[in-house]
Amino acid sequence: MSADISNKMKTIKIALDAMGGDHGVKAVIPGAAMALEKKSNLEFLLYGNEVAIFRELENYPALKKASVIHHTNYAISNHEKPSEALRKGKDSSMRLAIDAVADEKAGAIVSSGNTGALMAMSKLVLKVLPGIQRPAIASVIPTPVGRSVMLDLGANISCDSENLAQFAILGTVFARAIMAKDNPTVGLLNVGSEQMKGNDVLRAADGLLRSVSIPGQYHGFVEGDDITRGTVDVIVTDGFTGNIALKTAEGVGEFFKNIITEEFKRTWLSKIGYLINQQVFKRIKNRMDPREYNGGLFLGLKGVCVKSHGGADAYAFSKAVLVAANMIEQGFNDTVSREIEGFAEAEASLGVSAEDM
Repeated sequence: MSADISNKMKTIKIALDAMGGDHGVKAVIPGAAMALEKKSNLEFLLYGNEVAIFRELENYPALKKASVIHHTNYAISNHEKPSEALRKGKDSSMRLAIDAVADEKAGAIVSSGNTGALMAMSKLVLKVLPGIQRPAIASVIPTPVGRSVMLDLGANISCDSENLAQFAILGTVFARAIMAKDNPTVGLLNVGSEQMKGNDVLRAADGLLRSVSIPGQYHGFVEGDDITRGTVDVIVTDGFTGNIALKTAEGVGEFFKNIITEEFKRTWLSKIGYLINQQVFKRIKNRMDPREYNGGLFLGLKGVCVKSHGGADAYAFSKAVLVAANMIEQGFNDTVSREIEGFAEAEASLGVSAEDM
């Protein structure tokens, strides 16, 4: 057996916040069971109410054998502020799962809980990788030509050019390791594609990415409509812009879904048309199914941290678990550390800072 194959068969331990999200154990446990069916080398540390977890585990014998339960009754609510969660949440299911990664009992943590609390706790407990200034939230989005990854989606409201350049590295390493892109293209989100467009931060980041090599191909500036076109494999922006762009895209998708549903219910003829084209609409739904892309990735931390959507069902949660497992298998953080170190050395050799570009 080759070293590569042997390494991929090693046990992967993942800590799960079993009480997070809208559905708690009802999504987490069956989701973990689905992930285990896909990857038999997974093991789980389950944090939450022991009685509720055990009751659900009874339905999944294979998962029960691959899991260890750690009891706590305290779950971070969706309404708690990050500062409040930091003060009061040391015994919460979320915090204990994060602690497991920090203590190297698990390689990753997956939670459907409060996004702000998860980021705040993860930054405090796991810390950032050496050389990384700020972690970023990333997510995979569907396009007509495959998938792209976009970051930051809300962790950093404002960013400087160095932050954006580092996000480009985080995104391209992810695209190579998890999305199997050999030479991923990366673009900076801007109000125009011309080099003179945008603010000083964007132009400085553009100059830096043109001067120093990254683990991919720098495309230049991209615009909002390039996000869903698949113009580049990695879209980089600050958390303020990224979060608005993502929520807008989600809202537009929901808007069109509602309109199509209403129109096909309007008359008997439109209902017949729907029945005739049912398979077509099923394929469209599968291509656009947000569950396939579930999992916000907290990139740049010392441990793998994946945020599942709060309303995720079991299938969606399984996708988040598998993303976490793949990041561990591919040695994502080790690769990021090497690339960041090389980038810093190359930047230093230029003799100027990003702001001087």
